[in-house]
Amino acid sequence: MEKSEKQIQFDKSYLEMAQVWAKNSYCKRRQVGAIIVKDRMIISDGFNGTPSGFENVCEDENGITKPYVLHAEANAITKVAKSSNSSDGATLYVTASPCMECAKLIVQAGIKRVVYHDLYHNTDGIDLLKKVGIEVIQY
Repeated sequence: MEKSEKQIQFDKSYLEMAQVWAKNSYCKRRQVGAIIVKDRMIISDGFNGTPSGFENVCEDENGITKPYVLHAEANAITKVAKSSNSSDGATLYVTASPCMECAKLIVQAGIKRVVYHDLYHNTDGIDLLKKVGIEVIQY
């Protein structure tokens, strides 16, 4: 599927916004940001971090990510679920490619496109998205 130059520019701009949003994360090892866009409107956003009500510390004393830290995609998807918006048919822009757990959430949320910047060390999430027909693009 050939993308128009305008769509490519939109993709890159929204991806830049996700990169800026990632700076809100308190995580030290990796800061990840996500933006969900539908009909050229941002309907949700998220960054990796702890759930509401938890201290904003993502890593333990050994630098290991705490098991309850939420990924940026999960934060954005759950945030849109609490709103009056629907992510069905939307595009997710995320600074790192989704893991398997986030990929399952993306599928269930009805997101049809995923645009990411950095390739995560494990490609299982990307493989799942492609398997179910979700368009996946790396810039």
